[in-house]
Amino acid sequence: MMRRQILRFLVLSLVFSYTAIFQCVTAQIKSEKTKLSVSKKDDRPSPPQEANATIGDLSIKLVYSSPGVKNRKIWGELVPYAKVWRTGANEATTVEVSRDTKVGGSVLKAGKYALFTIPGETEWIIIFNEVPDQWGAYKYEDSKDALRIKVKPAESPGFNERLKFEIKPEGRIVLYWEKLMVSWEMR
Repeated sequence: MMRRQILRFLVLSLVFSYTAIFQCVTAQIKSEKTKLSVSKKDDRPSPPQEANATIGDLSIKLVYSSPGVKNRKIWGELVPYAKVWRTGANEATTVEVSRDTKVGGSVLKAGKYALFTIPGETEWIIIFNEVPDQWGAYKYEDSKDALRIKVKPAESPGFNERLKFEIKPEGRIVLYWEKLMVSWEMR
């Protein structure tokens, strides 16, 4: 009887030890995969960026990839006029708002959206699309647009080698790239 209890104890101890080792190895593998995927994104020619702000009770988060000019003609060539653009590189740019907010006089419901634009020489269309997880604009569907607004582009105060977004304290979102800037309000 005593031998059975000792044998049972040893078998259970062995099982628990192997389980603990397996869980540690699995956790380390998952951790390495996460580190690898983050570092691969950071090594891209258009690295990932974020712009975050809290304005009163409104939190805004923009996630985008930041392409460089690299001596290319941007507007009208690399980024064609009158065509839907992912507004960055790689995955579609996303914007997330914590509560319903006014954008260009219309209401955008709380949530996460893909941010697309249709650039023009004198007017841009800013698009908030209900499908945030997209690669580029390849599967973009205008039937999934939550909101569209029109804005006027302007000359940037300086040259911006990399595309960047800023969220100003008064709730103005500003996109800068090359010698151009585009902005709109979110309140």
